[in-house]
Amino acid sequence: MIEIERKFLVKSNDFKEQAFTQNKIAQGYLSSLPERTVRVRIKGAKGFITIKGIGHHGGMSRFEWENEIPLDEALELLKLCEKGKIEKTRFEIKAGKHVFEVDEFYGENEGLVMAEIELESETESFEKPEWLGEEVTNDKRYYNAYLSKNPFKDWEK
Repeated sequence: MIEIERKFLVKSNDFKEQAFTQNKIAQGYLSSLPERTVRVRIKGAKGFITIKGIGHHGGMSRFEWENEIPLDEALELLKLCEKGKIEKTRFEIKAGKHVFEVDEFYGENEGLVMAEIELESETESFEKPEWLGEEVTNDKRYYNAYLSKNPFKDWEK
């Protein structure tokens, strides 16, 4: 139940032609406290609820529990969420033995494109595609819970 994840900005749209799947995602937070975030997500035609703990080791590792829930329940729970929803399309791209999840954000976070990779250990090596940019794993501004309250469009450029 420990998620080990690294986050990167994406520097070009070349990833789209390499994607083997893509899904629209809408999500909100029942709790956006860093100690425990509770997220409701609709991905394609499925609903999910996720609980995440506070990050360890610079944000790379943290507790995560996720469970699929009926779509109609996810839609109702989204109505209870805190202000600020996340809208994005997720593309999945294979790179070596790993899969990158690349999120292209819309709405209040339009213009942000970010990639994530899940690893078995914090020291595991992985293939870095050419479109992968600066690592932002340790930058809390790039957490979706933060983006829901502090949209990318409002950041000083």
